[in-house]
Formats: sequence, structure tokens, C-alpha cells
Amino acid sequence: DTSQGDPRPGPDATKWCVGIAVDVEGGKFYWTQKGPDNANQGRIFRANVEIPSGQTPANRRDVELVYDSLPEPIDLDIDPATRTLYWTDRGDPPRGNTVNRAPLDARQRERKAPEIVFSNLMEGIGLALDHKNGRMFITDLGGSVYSANLDGSNQKVVVFAEGNLTGIAYAEMNTKEK
Repeated sequence: DTSQGDPRPGPDATKWCVGIAVDVEGGKFYWTQKGPDNANQGRIFRANVEIPSGQTPANRRDVELVYDSLPEPIDLDIDPATRTLYWTDRGDPPRGNTVNRAPLDARQRERKAPEIVFSNLMEGIGLALDHKNGRMFITDLGGSVYSANLDGSNQKVVVFAEGNLTGIAYAEMNTKEK
């Protein structure tokens, strides 16, 4: 039971942390707890990167529930320029097997519900944003890699059915020799 300082996830799937992302600008980190398969009990939480004075990881009081009743949220990434949170969800359609986005900031979240920007994945898992070029890359358990603009337009299959893919990372490398 992680709430008692035990790092093992325990039998309660609603407490399993799956994905994590850090909002450097906002000083917060976000994580998903997917919940049981296709149960619409998935949640996204956030807390301050710095643990409040006098508190510990087990008793900190700054944990906030950002979204709940999600099919099965998995991976997260943040677009710091637009203050937008993106996540994959591998639960059942229509809200699962998707990439979703929503504002990070509370006032905007109150006015705008999460938006599905990519759908029809085969259990969407991995997500990585290319901030410089305004793209996202997604993997699914069907073994495919997809790309799209951050608004979900210009969707492309990069790799199709190459085995189970469980994550993805994006990095720009400086290949110029000095």
C-alpha cells in the first residue's frame, strides 16, 4: 500500500500510478492512476514538486485530483507553451483508445472539458510531444507508432503492427560536428 510507505502497488488498481509528467514552469508533477480495466475509474492527479514543509510523501496535503471518471489514462506529457496537458487513454471507446488534451490551469479547466484529439488506437499507451515542431508521437499495444499535429490534424502511421509497444520518447539531437 503506497499510502503507508510500501512502494509495491498492492491489489487496488485505482491506486496504481502509471504515467508521470513534470510541469517545470508550474512547479507541479502530474500522474495517472488507471483504475481497473474499462471501469471508468481512471484519474489524473497533481502535486507540488517540492513537498510542503513539515509533510512527508505519505502525508502531504497538496495532492489535487485534476480529472476523474476516465476510462484508463496511461501516459502524460505537457506542452509548456500552451499550458496544456496531453494523455493517452487505453480504455474502451468512445473516450478510450484516444489521446486527450486539456488546460493545466484551474480557471481554464473550469471552462473547457478534456478534448479528444486522436482516436481509434489499439490500446493507446505511449505519448511524446515534439514542442518545437508542434507534433505528437503515440504508441499502442497493437505495435504501431503514429504522429499528428498537437491539435490532432495531419495524422500519420509511422510504424504499423510491429509488436507490443509500451512507450515512446522524443529527443532532438544536435548532429553537427564541431
